Amino acid sequence: THLVVSMGGNDALSVSSVLDAPSRAVADALLRLAEIREQFCLEYRSTLDAVLAVKLPTAVCTIYDVRYANPEARHIAVTALSVLNDCITRAAAGRGVPVIDLRIICDEDADFANAIEPSEQGGGKIAAAIVSFLTK
Repeated sequence: THLVVSMGGNDALSVSSVLDAPSRAVADALLRLAEIREQFCLEYRSTLDAVLAVKLPTAVCTIYDVRYANPEARHIAVTALSVLNDCITRAAAGRGVPVIDLRIICDEDADFANAIEPSEQGGGKIAAAIVSFLTK
């Protein structure tokens, strides 16, 4: 009866090595992120359009912020993820699709079983947000 789409986290993991790549200048690093963003946005929009072609009420989820133990690594990853989450929110807004923002829903360390996976508590919060979408 409804579709809830959560995609992008594995895409982010697959390109996360860019965060450790040497860079001569901030502009070089941003250019690399821009290239990743462009490809991700293209693929995300295409996939979302295919999902919407099914003609069922649909919501999309953002990629939740990682919970790396190292504060510096966490800040870097969260900043990079914001680039991909921007694609998600723009694609959804442009198509009138509701967004379930997992960055806001899973906002405590206890919401995570490890750095990148929700805990039982986090899963419960995500499930509650999905139920809220389904019952509106």
